[in-house]
Amino acid sequence: MTGGQGEIYLAGGCFWGTEHFLKQIHGVIETQTGYANGKTECPSYEDVCRKDTGHAETVRLVYDKAEAPLEFILELYYQTIDPLSLNRQGNDIGTQYRTGIYYTDESDAALIKNSVKKLEERLGRTVSIELMPLENFYPAEEYHQNYLDKNPHGYCHIKPALFSLAKNAKPKARFSKPQESVLKSTLTPLQYEVTQNAATERPFANEYWDRFEDGIYVDITTGEPLFSSADKFESGCGWPSFAKALDKALIEERTDKSLGMKRTEVRSVSGSAHLGHVFEDGPSRSGGLRYCINSAALKFVPKDRMEAEGYGEWLYLFKS
Repeated sequence: MTGGQGEIYLAGGCFWGTEHFLKQIHGVIETQTGYANGKTECPSYEDVCRKDTGHAETVRLVYDKAEAPLEFILELYYQTIDPLSLNRQGNDIGTQYRTGIYYTDESDAALIKNSVKKLEERLGRTVSIELMPLENFYPAEEYHQNYLDKNPHGYCHIKPALFSLAKNAKPKARFSKPQESVLKSTLTPLQYEVTQNAATERPFANEYWDRFEDGIYVDITTGEPLFSSADKFESGCGWPSFAKALDKALIEERTDKSLGMKRTEVRSVSGSAHLGHVFEDGPSRSGGLRYCINSAALKFVPKDRMEAEGYGEWLYLFKS
């Protein structure tokens, strides 16, 4: 996988329909039907159906993380299954028709668990979706690949309307700027003045200037992760200082000529919130930049709270 691609394996009953549904999603690059997490090697379709191999009919998909985030894919997948049904989907009965989410990237585990937890909260019941790392996967026979493309009137347990839903679905912006009334009611006066009116808080008298425990710093207006404690350093300026942002695409730079100086302002892209300024006097070993950020523009999420608060997918930042 490239940096912008992900891989996930989904079992949702008969893989003919599941594969055809998933390939409709904009941002899904590749699909392949196969047999996953069984106890024998290289099984045939006949083996899986009649010889108790323990495999599940599964679809491997490769996706563009930006165009089709994993949480978005999972929410669509849930619509194709009865998540409360054990070893049965539609008219198909047997362990090979069980539902399952199998991952190859350990950093996906927290996101998947959180997604399933949200589903259970909506249903008010425990689901029967198997959730575990991928142990094995064997591609199905060629005639099973893209089966419904080859056989448009072939058997499918998924309602046809769902294929159109998948084709037209678009992921919701996970982090977006709230309405003005929401900002005014949820932010403190200082947070509002800093983020919305480019005010500056007092040095050495703000919440995070001398905090260095493990965790992430998120945009106070949108909740989007912007900085990591791993990139924070003591600069002596009295404000939180970072050598870099988690991703430069999250930060917008603007020329600031206020106060009779020429500086480079930094704002969050998703929330258009004023954060602070960036200077070229940071540690040379880390690239030479110093992002001088107002504490009032940030919320700190400690490492041990990240998963509980929905930021589990960023725990990889703290793996050695």
